[in-house]
Order: sequence, then C-alpha cells, then structure tokens
Amino acid sequence: MTEQESGPVEAAVAEAEADDLAGEDDEAADESPEALPGETTPAGELTEAQLEALLFVAEKPLARREIAILAGVDRAMVDERLGDLEVSLARRGIRLLVVGDRVELATAPEAGALVARYVGADAVRLSPAALETLAIVAYRQPVTRAAIERVRGVDSDYSVRALLHRRLIVEQGRSEAPGRPILYGTGFEFLERFGLTSLEDLPPLDLEVAARLVDGDPAGPSVGRDPAGDVGAAPDPEA
Repeated sequence: MTEQESGPVEAAVAEAEADDLAGEDDEAADESPEALPGETTPAGELTEAQLEALLFVAEKPLARREIAILAGVDRAMVDERLGDLEVSLARRGIRLLVVGDRVELATAPEAGALVARYVGADAVRLSPAALETLAIVAYRQPVTRAAIERVRGVDSDYSVRALLHRRLIVEQGRSEAPGRPILYGTGFEFLERFGLTSLEDLPPLDLEVAARLVDGDPAGPSVGRDPAGDVGAAPDPEA
C-alpha cells in the first residue's frame, strides 16, 4: 500500500476508534447512578414492607430525606409509608419511634420486661433529682443548664452529666446567648426507656407546673450543691 493510499485508510480507522470510545463513554454514563446523595433521584417506589426492612437493618436512626434518596421517591411518599407502618406496628411487638426528622424501630413497651430478661438488662434507676432534671429537659427542650437550674433552684451539673452518660439527654447545639451555652434535649434512648413513640406522647402538664417550667421558681431555694444528683439512688417507678 502506498503512502497516498494509507492516508485515507488511517483517517477512517481513527474516526472509527473515536466513535467506539464515544460509545463506551455513553454506556458508562448509562451505568452510572442517576443521582448522587443529596441530588434529585428518579421516581421509584417504596412499599411498607421495604420501609420496615430498611429500618430493621439500619444501625442508627434514619432521616426521612435519607430514606427518600435511597428509595428514589419524594418526601411525601416517605411520610405516607411511615404513617402506614406506624399504624401496622401498633398491633405488634415493634414500634416506630420519631424524633424530629429521624425515625427508628424499637420494641413495644409492653414487651420490655420480657426482652430485658432475655438480654439481661437492668432497669434504669434514677434519683428524684435526676428525674426532675430529665422532666425539665423533656418538656422545655432545647434548654441550657442555667435554665434547668433556674427552674430547680439548685446546681444541676451532676444530674445533667449523669443523664448524658445514660444517653437519656443529648446535646443539641449551642444557644445564641452570651457564652453560647450548650443546649440539651432528649433523644431516642429517652423514648425507648419510657415507652414513648414521640414527644407528643408526653402527658400534659397542669398549669402551675407548666408556668414553673416557663418562668422558673422565684420562690425556690438559692443555688447550691445538688444533694441527690446521682443516678442509681432510687428506682424510677415509671421507667
């Protein structure tokens, strides 16, 4: 083959190879995920059974947005399926727990004693001081330690640290007040221990107690050392 003949042939071969490479790129693009986490995902489906299985194997509470991305559905469908699952589980030994945007599965309160015997778990024992602190956090969250002490009238550092250790309360960021004190609230451990599915299940307070939680107790004792701030001093009859 002469050099004049080889020129057009080489050009044709190069063009064919370019077309093949372009085709491979297109195939790779087709095989790539439709959307990365955080991006819009294609329309999919999410059945109640799929949602239950996902929450069952999850090692941590899942956010609704996370479920929507995994299933390729919108938030409205996730909310709808969560509502269906909550109704279905109400008749069984598992409950759906909801804390803000996150959800998880837990055993039903009525099965707690049997499950505790199987796993060898001891009942949570809280002192009156710890229970009082926990109640303030539960009803007034997010709340700072200073606000807790204003309501109780005594130093509550030990009680707060003990409840944090038990994971009955958790840190929820910092206040915008001077010094940016830590804000405390309840988490999933609190719901599990007290047999609640959400904070909406907390019993209502009478007006006198509610007013004290909001305004503090101006007639209370001066701030001093919490005399019974330990955990384990007395059993909680409601736990």
